[in-house]
Amino acid sequence: MSILEKSLNIIEFLAERPAGLSVSHIAQRVNQPASGVHRTLNELIRLGYVRQVQDQGDYALTMKLAALGVGFLGRTGVGDVAQPILDRLAQVSGELIRLSVIDGDDLIWVAVAQGATGGLRYDPGQEQGVVVHLASSAGGQAWLASMSDEEALERVSRQGLINPSKPSGPGAPRTIAELLEILAETRKRGYARSVDSYIIGMAAMAMPVRSGGQVISCLSIAAPAVRMTPERMAELAPHLSAAAEEIGLAANGSKYFPGLHKHG
Repeated sequence: MSILEKSLNIIEFLAERPAGLSVSHIAQRVNQPASGVHRTLNELIRLGYVRQVQDQGDYALTMKLAALGVGFLGRTGVGDVAQPILDRLAQVSGELIRLSVIDGDDLIWVAVAQGATGGLRYDPGQEQGVVVHLASSAGGQAWLASMSDEEALERVSRQGLINPSKPSGPGAPRTIAELLEILAETRKRGYARSVDSYIIGMAAMAMPVRSGGQVISCLSIAAPAVRMTPERMAELAPHLSAAAEEIGLAANGSKYFPGLHKHG
């Protein structure tokens, strides 16, 4: 493993733990010697990407990396293309709307709109830049259902059937057979539907966004499960489909839809 790869593994691990962790804990989780992790952390501190939370040794990421990511997304044009469409769908649905884009083997949340103005609502906070767990999320299942079973299982095997960063709910697939059944139902229904899967108490629906016949991203609506019933999802499906189609038609106006331009 190269020095760069080791450094990135540490950064990716800390990105999921903003409160920070000790050198020994980080070393154990990234499977690197503590001495090497300590050297890497000191170098990242020097470069401004890591800070020491406590004198006794906890380390956490600074906002520098997040600022770079936000600035990059702002300059790509994703918001210019998609945000007005997301805002309209949020207004119609009264729920949380999220757009994720395909980047290599990953699906990454890049834009959000909140339509719920009060009361019980699903509001996860800042998720832009987060890699979507494919098997347990509606967006991930929508993307997987657009592929053959073989390709879907290959992608899931790389990431893991079980979400390593947070515990999934009882509705998440626990076996390959359960996942394949979910994907078959998604293809038949026309959109993915997950309840108590990615997060307990949350339900979501999602569709892939296509441009020129090619899937380039996924669009989802999420809400508390008590409100986001199967009947409500069926009512929202035409609106979700129309918004996904609109984003697909507008995608050429953005510099950043990796799935669209990877063969260009």
